[in-house]
Amino acid sequence: MQKYLDTNRANWDERAALHAARNGFGYGVQRYIEDRALLSDVVRFDRERLGDVAGLRTVHLQCHIGTDTLSLARLGAHVTGLDFSPVAIAEARRLVAETGDAVDFVESDVAGASAVLEPGSFDLVYTGIGALCWLPRITEWAEVVARLLAPGGRLFLREGHPILWAMDERLDDDLHLRFSYFELADPMEWDDDSTYVPTDRPIVASKTYEWNHGLGEVVTALLGAGLQITGLVEHDSVPWEALPGQMQERADGEYALAEHPGVAPLSYTLQARKPG
Repeated sequence: MQKYLDTNRANWDERAALHAARNGFGYGVQRYIEDRALLSDVVRFDRERLGDVAGLRTVHLQCHIGTDTLSLARLGAHVTGLDFSPVAIAEARRLVAETGDAVDFVESDVAGASAVLEPGSFDLVYTGIGALCWLPRITEWAEVVARLLAPGGRLFLREGHPILWAMDERLDDDLHLRFSYFELADPMEWDDDSTYVPTDRPIVASKTYEWNHGLGEVVTALLGAGLQITGLVEHDSVPWEALPGQMQERADGEYALAEHPGVAPLSYTLQARKPG
């Protein structure tokens, strides 16, 4: 297992540097420096269901370079971002030093989050899209979420739908289900020198390992950790071109299937609360 995580970390270290580029590639982070009110497309999409977060003690798990994290801070949350990539954390700190947003960043994988952050001290645990597939065991993630939340605190998760992760994006003539919908002990192995945003060079540490987690497995894991499910909404879009050649971009930056957009869910929003 450590081999898988170390390989993924090397990939995300390299991605973080590329995504934080100030040269017009990557995440376009210069926009957040020039416009102190700008929110990321992901947080703008989430905002209606997220509700008022002003004053909430918030932890953003798997925060990457911090664009969604600082967006939560701009909505008034007191935010800590956590990520296992030291390069991502360094880039996130560099970004908020330039934007002036009050965000703390901590380097740790999700499994170690409750060792570096105070358990029971957060009103909101936020997990953004494209995060859970990098975690081997969804039950371990749910237990960490439950440990971090204060009584009455809530989880907000938007994630790519497991039916999307089961599709083969390499086939551009039709939708094909090829990969496991359910969590398996062994990960799926990939070797891809590109990433999901434009960059000025290919990735050298191109190998990665991923795990799918069925929607029922996610819900069951949270229930098993003692949380109460308070909302579950499926969406027909995702914030990147997950199936190249088969999607069209909408005005809000989301991508939906160009043909038959309602034929399958592509992402979902799940909310849960810790009793108390």
